[in-house]
This record gives sequence, C-alpha cells and structure tokens, in this order.
Amino acid sequence: MKNFLSVVFILLFTTIYAQYPKLIVQFKDKGNNTFSLANPSVYLSARALQRRTKQSINIDSTDLPVTLRYIDSVRLAGNVTILSKSKWLNQVLIQTTDAAALAKIRNFPFVKVVQGIGLRTAPLPVRDKFNERIQPINTNDLTLQRTAADFYNYGNNYAQVHIHEGEFLHNKGYRGQNIQITVLDAGFQQYKTVTAFDSIRLNSQVIGERDFVAFDNSVNEDDSHGMYCLSTMSANWPGKMVGTAPKANYWLIRTENVSSEYPIEEHNWVAGAEFADSTGSDMISSSLGYYDFDDASFNHSYSDFYKNTTQVSTGATLAAKKGIIVMNSAGNEGGNAWKYIGFPADADSVCAVGAINTAGQIANFSSFGYPGKVKPNIVSVGSNTVIAGLNNQPQTGSGTSYANPNVAGLIACLWQAFPTLSNMKILDAVYKSSDKYNAPDNRFGFGVPNFRLAYLALKKEQNISLYGNEWLFATPNPFTSQVNVKLIGQVDGNIKIELLNSTNQLVATKSLSTEMNEVYDVSFSGLASVPGGSYNVRYTDSLKNRLLPLQKLAGGFDKDWIMVSPNPFRNSLSLSLKAQESGNVSLVLYDVKGSKVEAMNLSVNTGQVQTVAFKNIAKMQRGVYLLRYTGPTIKRTIRLLKH
Repeated sequence: MKNFLSVVFILLFTTIYAQYPKLIVQFKDKGNNTFSLANPSVYLSARALQRRTKQSINIDSTDLPVTLRYIDSVRLAGNVTILSKSKWLNQVLIQTTDAAALAKIRNFPFVKVVQGIGLRTAPLPVRDKFNERIQPINTNDLTLQRTAADFYNYGNNYAQVHIHEGEFLHNKGYRGQNIQITVLDAGFQQYKTVTAFDSIRLNSQVIGERDFVAFDNSVNEDDSHGMYCLSTMSANWPGKMVGTAPKANYWLIRTENVSSEYPIEEHNWVAGAEFADSTGSDMISSSLGYYDFDDASFNHSYSDFYKNTTQVSTGATLAAKKGIIVMNSAGNEGGNAWKYIGFPADADSVCAVGAINTAGQIANFSSFGYPGKVKPNIVSVGSNTVIAGLNNQPQTGSGTSYANPNVAGLIACLWQAFPTLSNMKILDAVYKSSDKYNAPDNRFGFGVPNFRLAYLALKKEQNISLYGNEWLFATPNPFTSQVNVKLIGQVDGNIKIELLNSTNQLVATKSLSTEMNEVYDVSFSGLASVPGGSYNVRYTDSLKNRLLPLQKLAGGFDKDWIMVSPNPFRNSLSLSLKAQESGNVSLVLYDVKGSKVEAMNLSVNTGQVQTVAFKNIAKMQRGVYLLRYTGPTIKRTIRLLKH
C-alpha cells in the first residue's frame, strides 16, 4: 500500500508539473543562513549601503540571501536546474520535469510552497502584449518651439519635456548625473547601434545588462519595447530628440518574455528589482504590468488590489522600502474589459504613471485607478510620445509604457538636485507640484507634475532648514576690512546690494541677476580705510528693499565688547570678549531649529579680556547658528553663519 501511494504521488506531480516545468520553490524561513545582518557588505554593494544609510533604512532579514543549504538541497534533489533566486520573496525559480525530485522537494521541512508558474519553451507570440501603436512622426502633432536659453535643442520631443517644465532642471545643470536607473523590460533591441543612444554608449552610461529570461546577459538582440522606453530618458540627439535624463547611468534588465504571459515574469521582475537594489540603483523604471495570463487559472482579480498579495507588487513595495524610487506604467486597459491599472502599479509606494497627450488630454487607453487609493499617481505624455525607432529615426509610440520613463527621467534630475532627500520625499514633492493635487481623480491621479514648482518647493524647504525664515545676511558684524552678504533669491530678475554709511552715502555697490530661492554670495572688500561707525547694507529688487545695520570697528574693542571670528566660519570659531561685568557667564551655541550644539561657562571680572574656542565646529552642518551670551545682568544674541 505504501509503495502504491508513492507511485500515485509521483504520478500526481508528473501530471501537475509536466505542463509547467518552470516552478517556484518558496521557503519557510532563512534559517542556518551563512550571511549575517552585521556584515551586509558581503551581499550588498557600497552604493546600496550608502542609499540605506542616507535614508536611515535598517538592514533586515529580507536583505539576507536565500539560505544556501536550502538551495543546495533543492538542486541535489534530482534533475533540477536553479534558474534564479529572490531573497525578498525567499524563493528560487527552478526548471525540472523530474517528478521524483519534485516530490522530494515538496517534503523538505523548510519548503513552504512548490508551484508551477511557467512553460519551458514558450510559443511564438500570438498577440501584441503591450498593445502600443508605433508609427512615423506626424510633425503636425508636435510643438517644436525652443527658447534660446534652453541648454538642449530637444527637437521633436520638446513638447513632452516642456509640459512638465523639465527644461528648467536641465538648464540648471540637473540632467541625471550620478543617478543610477535600472530599466526592467522585455529587451533593448539595437540600442548598441541606434544613433539616439550614441551619447550613453560613448560616455559609458550603460553600466551593464542582465537577462532574467534567457540568462545570457545580453539584451541588444531581444524585444524592442525596452529600447523605445529607454530612449525617452537617455536619448541625446540634438535637434532630433533629447531625453529627460540624458546624463543618468543605466542598467538594462530583461525580465519580460514577450512570447507568453505567465507568473514566472512576476518572479523575474522581483529578481531584477533585487539586482537593482544590490547594485545601488536609485530608481527603477518599469513599463510592465500583470493581471491576466495565458492560463486563466493564474489570473489576478480586483480583490488583489492594494493588498500586496501578488509577487510583483510585493517585490515593488520592498524595493521602495529599500529607498528606491519605483516608477511603473499604469497600463493600457482604459478601453478594455479589465479597465483598471495592473500590478505592480497598484502598490502604495509605487509611482504609477498614466498617459496624456502634449495638450494635457487623457489618452483613452490609459488605465483607470481602482477605487481606494489615488491611482494612477501622476500622468505624462504617452500618446504620440517621441521615441527612437529601429529605422534609426525618431518615431512616435502610444502607451503608458512611454509616459512612465518620460517623467521618470525628470524625477531623476530632481533627485540629483536634492540628493540627501528620501525617495518618498522626492515623490511627495512631485505629487504636490501636479495640477490636480488638491482634487485628484482616477484618470489623472494628482495630474501633470511641474518640475519647476517641485524644485522651488524643495529649495525653499532646504533654505529654511539651513537659514530659518531669514533670507538676507551681512557678516561679520562688526566688520573691519570686508563685508560678506549672503542672500536667498526673492525674485527672478535683477537686484542691487549697496553698502551705505551713516549719512546714507554710497560706499560700495554690486548688481546681479537672481532666481527664486537660489543662494548667492556677494562681498565688499577693501574697507580697511573706511571710518569706524554705523553702516547699512541695502537690498533692492523690483518689489522690495531692506536694510541691515552694521558696525565698522576702528580697532580692537573700540566699538564692541564681544567679537566672534571668523563669521562666516567653516572649521574653526573663536570668541573674544571684554567683560562688561563680573560674575559667571554662559555661552551657548544653537542651530536654527533651537537645538543646543555646544555650551561653556566662564567666570569673568569687569574689563578682563578672554578668548575661547568652540570644539564641535567641524561636525556642524552649514547654515545659520545663534550664539547666546548670558551674564549676571546682560544678555546678547549673535547670528552666525557656517559655510
């Protein structure tokens, strides 16, 4: 009887798994792991660790690789090939038709699930799974205006950059430098020869390729969909097309098999996302989505939305938790029976992108957001989007696939401008800059982002964190031979800074052009021969003027009894005082938020001169500080500035 049951069990596995010889083996835990949370540099790159440190993200068990002993046990169970691994899902993808091996694997005490999820040999494509129209450019549909001030000659795709005021970031020098983007797609056909990619090839901006479908780590000969998507970000073809992040660095990862649709591709997506994490990528751009499969028994349902129950949404959520900005197309189901976004666009921390045209009108194919959350999150140009063509000419494509990377590139440029901020802080600024932020809906989400507004909002927050609500500073005060003026731009336009004496006579003047919220430094030097006394720094622009009082020292303590040097300071700071009273004196250094940085106490006698140095200066962040003197009867506060 026992032998009979064993035979039946093996036959059962043969019947179930012969159809799907690619299977997932998921483990219950990561017990007996040879890797340690205390030594993550063994399995994460220095760049990946830096991302976690910058965003205060702890290393946890999901970072640990899958237990090697479990993998070896599966591999040695019989005629089994390990194809790939997912540490986030704690599973391996295997290929086998060995029923006895499968039965053995299923009975391992550390195995949670064994499930067939993919064909061994996929059939030829029977449909266009992306359902996205590619056609020659119709110049009547394009807006080709370009101002002389723009750094790039965008050519055909000016309108899809300008709708977001993306040129604002490019003109400021933020073009994606030092941002690493992993593109997950079905292939990047001919990217090594298409002219639009000459710049990223010549400048070694393609860091590498990986193929989680064929495992040959070459993507140039595979499907063209990823090449189209990549071109909206990385192209640098002046007069023809310039992408939204032409100076970023790229990993090109194939996770999608266009020949079929099975859950194996969700596993592949997660494996690709984990690879992106391990290399230290800042962003993932994915124009892929899942909900129905060639075998309907695998299909997802509306009840799966927002629960992170699908493999791909679970993986995308974990990628975001690791500090990555995860961008994903919303899907092209707006006119189809499914209607709604796909997975992983549903994930809460994923930025799902819908499609509009360059006039800001929603594309009829753009997927609706499912009720319960703001989805899609934002929209970008995905109707007649200018993309690189296999014919080595720009052409247009329509699909949320192209909307997603178009705006993802600008998000990369924004993050370049504010590299210390977290992934969620950057996305929050993007959402708040969008034109429907106060009244989102299930077609546009928060709407069309404006990257000039997003930049200005983040710059203002940065300035407040460094300088408080103050925007004009004149130091040192009192001065001897030089006055340094620091200001935060209040207008886009011309301003004047003047140094005036006590009778309002002009001593020195400087003119410059400013931009809102940018920080500028102006100096008046050669003032040693200027008489001691009272002076003013006067700021004037088209809307306002302001005076800051200063004192000029004739020498020593003639005009003041307490001096701080240097101010502004960098790595050292000392204070000299000529005591005005006898008793105990407190000196406390505070940052602009009111947190105590350093304190010291002195015992002084009237007329006594003392000099003290502060010790923690080198560790302090740049910005505004306050030095508070408190004596028996005298109190005084001095504003300081660290470069």
